[in-house]
Amino acid sequence: MTRHQTHRWPQPLPGNERRLWFGGDYNPDQWPEEVWDEDVRLMRRAGVNLVSVGIFSWANIEVSDGVFEFGWLDRIVRKLGDAGIAVDLASATASPPMWLTQAHPEVLWRDERGDVCWPGARQHWRATSPVFRRYALRLCRAMAEHYRGNPAVVAWHVNNEYGCHNRFDYSDDAAAAFRRWCERRYGSIETVNEAWGTSFWAQRMGDFSEILPPRFIGDGNFMNPGKLLDFKRFSSDALKEFFIAERDALAAITPDRPLTTNFMVSAGGMGLDYDDWGGEVDFVSNDHYVTPGEAHLDELAYSSSLVDGIARKRPWFLMEQSTGAVNWRPINYRKEFGELIRDSLAHVAMGADAICYFQWRQSRAGAEKFHSAMVPHAGEHSEIFRDVCTLGEDLRILSREGVPGTTLARSRIALVVDYQSEWASEHSATPTQAVRHWTEPLDWFRALQDVGVTADVVPVAGDWASYEAVVLPSVFMLDEATSQRVRAYVEAGGTLLVTYYTGIVDERDHVWLGGYPGSIGDVVGVRSEEFAPMGDDYPGVPDRLALDNGAVAHDLADRITEVAPGVRVLARYVDASRTGMDAIPAITVNGFGRGSCVYVGCRLGRGGLAASLPMMLDAVAFAMDERACSPGGPRGAVMRVERRGEDGRRFVFSFNRTDERVRTMVEGRVLLASLAEVDEQGGEAILEPHGAIVTRVA
Repeated sequence: MTRHQTHRWPQPLPGNERRLWFGGDYNPDQWPEEVWDEDVRLMRRAGVNLVSVGIFSWANIEVSDGVFEFGWLDRIVRKLGDAGIAVDLASATASPPMWLTQAHPEVLWRDERGDVCWPGARQHWRATSPVFRRYALRLCRAMAEHYRGNPAVVAWHVNNEYGCHNRFDYSDDAAAAFRRWCERRYGSIETVNEAWGTSFWAQRMGDFSEILPPRFIGDGNFMNPGKLLDFKRFSSDALKEFFIAERDALAAITPDRPLTTNFMVSAGGMGLDYDDWGGEVDFVSNDHYVTPGEAHLDELAYSSSLVDGIARKRPWFLMEQSTGAVNWRPINYRKEFGELIRDSLAHVAMGADAICYFQWRQSRAGAEKFHSAMVPHAGEHSEIFRDVCTLGEDLRILSREGVPGTTLARSRIALVVDYQSEWASEHSATPTQAVRHWTEPLDWFRALQDVGVTADVVPVAGDWASYEAVVLPSVFMLDEATSQRVRAYVEAGGTLLVTYYTGIVDERDHVWLGGYPGSIGDVVGVRSEEFAPMGDDYPGVPDRLALDNGAVAHDLADRITEVAPGVRVLARYVDASRTGMDAIPAITVNGFGRGSCVYVGCRLGRGGLAASLPMMLDAVAFAMDERACSPGGPRGAVMRVERRGEDGRRFVFSFNRTDERVRTMVEGRVLLASLAEVDEQGGEAILEPHGAIVTRVA
């Protein structure tokens, strides 16, 4: 995938050395000015060296049409700069002011039923509105002209979380833009008809003017899957086009300032094609909010690894996270003792050179007043703020030791993720609604952790072919070019692990014929004629399927009916003969060229995968790293990752993945120990729950 922007990182304020950036969103316009000096004092105490300012400040900057008041913003930017705190300045275009939407209600987006999204929340604008673009770009240019020479401003924060609320717009503006997008992509209406399979249900179109967005078609009906997939592509592209317009307006006036926008990459955060977007920013930024409960650390590491993959292993910026509870879940759980520090160190371990939060000071009013912050409602005399200060000192130590500029060391295994496979698998008429693409990569990441391997999560367009082993986890959509990449990788000696629901459709969402997995059947060496879904929605239907290695399949399995010569069956199903699944192959291994391919024909979940992985890895002679073992404890109890510099610097980060105390080996000189007791002479440490240690090896 073409990368249009070169990597440019925000540089420190004049006279300062490069450090890990530390801070958060700062909204001084929520507070009287007498609070600002207190904010600056506490920021200095906590070690904050950067804040993002003005993200939702359009109404306070452009107070009426064409009337700009920069005075308040100038004063706070000056205070911050004088205190040595850099500013990541927002374009302020994330949500339009009331005067704009009152004068131009045509900028408001519409849902699939045609209802208007009225002001009252945020992101109440449509990406395809020429009127909104005109006003937003005028604000961008005004901001850039006013702050073009300001030494405190080190980067531009363009808009905010594109598509968080306005991913899909079904307005007439969007319909016209969708038609233009289809014409650019396909060239002729007959090619659109072929791509969307419009011969089915009499949907054939005679002209581009007949193309409509996938508007409401009645409850319980099924939208054309080709159209729906392309509308998701279009929606990501339309928002990206709007970002590029804002970016270029700012860059034309301030070419020396790097620009970013904050993505929302998480295990389930698949709304936009962030890998596609990653080539349009000067540095990749992400907002990440943890999954509560036992998946907390693993999902964080998985998501951060994916961000690292999108950034192509260049330093990336954690723009938002929470110090504790959020406000937008039905139940907003607090973080447990030690997690505030542990989470941030884990992001650093996975390649982040900036650790920031939403937000600096917890709001008194508004929809996010119960969202935690660096300075909570309880003020500076609070456990959260004390932990923030401790984290600031930890990041200062890591900066002094040389962590900034180092990169996450490559794993031996790449775990491939594909946004468009997720979009295609989301359709409401599939073998089972219980299966999507996004859950399988996370299960594999966690299962690999359980056996002591921390995988790199790599976008499908990334450089996964250079890894020793590659996992294709339910990569539903494989086009011809990617299928050939897979084939060439294994032929050249690579080790491939493929699961059910991979290679089912091409880029048009057309099924590969000849049996599943159609696009790479020769590589895996098996052929399935039909899916065997499992569930509990009707009495007496199968809800699980046992394997003879002790694992249990659920949700979906392949009914493999053909196995090529030379394929070795590692596990079979054990079931009643009447079902036709008894003794059917479940896990196989096939030699292909100089390489080999393991095929997992069912959904095993984290536990079943972890139990089966030793057998699978042994079958392809993949030796595991014994350094991942916890002395006297289970394999995978400790997550161990490294950052390395081109000059030979090596930093080892170790995290307790369990709710129990665990022992781990200590390699090198200890820099940080959070909830950990270190015996450097004995070369071991005891990690408490949520404990972490960081060492410098070279």
